[in-house]
Amino acid sequence: MSIDDTLDETLDDVREAASEFLNSEGRSLGHVVLGAAVTAGFALLATALATHTIKPRPAALRAHDDGPITERPRGALSLILPAVFSATTLSALRVWNAPALPGRNRTLGLWALAQGVNALWLAARPSSLRGQMAAAMTSAGLAAAFAHQARTLDVGAGKMAAPTGTGVRLVNQVERKIDEHRPTVH
Repeated sequence: MSIDDTLDETLDDVREAASEFLNSEGRSLGHVVLGAAVTAGFALLATALATHTIKPRPAALRAHDDGPITERPRGALSLILPAVFSATTLSALRVWNAPALPGRNRTLGLWALAQGVNALWLAARPSSLRGQMAAAMTSAGLAAAFAHQARTLDVGAGKMAAPTGTGVRLVNQVERKIDEHRPTVH
């Protein structure tokens, strides 16, 4: 097998993997690119809205404040949150590329609503317990609704939008391993 044949085979494998990941089989490149632009653009717009609205409080005010910290996360959380938003954005792109079924536009609308509501909650920075509960519940509810709707169109999109099942499974496996090594107390 020549180098050109190996390269062609590798490129075909990459195209096939990308097509499967993006759920874009049978879709034109223009459709996929437009979907990427729409979903990424909307996610960036929602993130920009929240980011530019959140103004860090001076350190002197934070030191004497017993209320929750609602500024943009720093450290490890600043790495996790973009990944979560990216997972939902990639899931929305898979829904975009799904066959034109009746629920596809409704599912994409639900994703856009979830992104917009999350941006508004980030911008509002609720400090009361009720406000924080409302933010958490609406965010979680919209994410779950989107994941459910996405799964009806494309199982991979639903799993991508609700990746916590895998996380829970991994944590349970780790706990079982820890329990296996703990001494039994009688």
